[in-house]
Amino acid sequence: MKDPRIQKLAANLVCYSVDVQPGENVLVEMIGTERDLMNAIIEEVGKKGGNVFVQLTDKTVQRAMLKNATEEMMKTWAEIDLNRMKQMDCYIGIRAGENVNDLSDVPEEKMKMYNSLYSHPVHSEQRVKHTKWVVLRYPNASMAQLANTSTEAFEDFYFDVCNLDYAKMDKAQDSLANLMKRTDKVRITGPGTDLSFSIKDIGAEKCSGQKNIPDGEVYSAPVRDSVNGTISYNAPTLYNGITFENIKFTFKDGKIVEATSNDTDRINEILNSDDGARHIGEFAIGFNPHILHPMKDILFDEKIAGSLHFTPGQAYEETDNGNRSSIHWDLVLIQRPDYGGGEIYFDDVLIRKDGIFVIPELECLNPDNLK
Repeated sequence: MKDPRIQKLAANLVCYSVDVQPGENVLVEMIGTERDLMNAIIEEVGKKGGNVFVQLTDKTVQRAMLKNATEEMMKTWAEIDLNRMKQMDCYIGIRAGENVNDLSDVPEEKMKMYNSLYSHPVHSEQRVKHTKWVVLRYPNASMAQLANTSTEAFEDFYFDVCNLDYAKMDKAQDSLANLMKRTDKVRITGPGTDLSFSIKDIGAEKCSGQKNIPDGEVYSAPVRDSVNGTISYNAPTLYNGITFENIKFTFKDGKIVEATSNDTDRINEILNSDDGARHIGEFAIGFNPHILHPMKDILFDEKIAGSLHFTPGQAYEETDNGNRSSIHWDLVLIQRPDYGGGEIYFDDVLIRKDGIFVIPELECLNPDNLK
């Protein structure tokens, strides 16, 4: 018997998130072994008159490929997949691997090569910029373990989050996006954090289920050289299968001049990948009412109610501050009282305190108004 929640999610992905039109080519990539959602998406694309193409990826096989990859092989791999991506109108990516640490023992130089020679041209430059795309996780025991819940409880949470009324959320986001477009100075304060920067003339973009599921953020980017001060992130994060905690950055004129964490040497290796890795490519405010605690899965964590993320690396084309990098690493600071609290100011006006919006035009984004 089919789970109606899966069919509803598939319909939302195809009809709302990427809005498949007759004759469009749709690439569906599944990383993992789950098939029910995959099959439901194929059915929904067929109903819309689209042409569906499938990529099945196994992380353990990918790990073996990366550990044995040469530069020539990586370039050829990227050329093949880039050619396919150029023929796609839509992309739906589902991540359902059983072990988030599968790539943790791939040598750092191999991961850098993968990020710069494969992921950057195929995904950052082609898929992100030239297709209608959405990416999501799929619930399994591994994700439930990261969230410290039972598998059944996590599935219930997952479908509450992913089948939220994103059209309603989209309308509520207008007020924040418009305010960000009018804002020059931003200041973020909290335990271990006092950070100032400008977002003048950068713009702002709403995220309400068209690119990510789950969703719930509005993003911009700092003027590249305007960031000064310190930020202390309080959500653990995974990068290339490695867990980082207690990350703290100090900025001078836009550049990360000091970076510490539970693995300070490794985090500085990542930030030394290229010049853009030590500058910020995204500033975003998260407010999904169902997501409250980090689970080391950035598609969920960056949407946590009362959070923000401040991202080293590549800027998005829609809010482009000119920063270019082979990395884009969303790092999350939660400002609710149970995580230490904190404030966000726009042009010296307090707009959010302890994770709750405090000016009338933004109250529509508080949790009770989005559920």
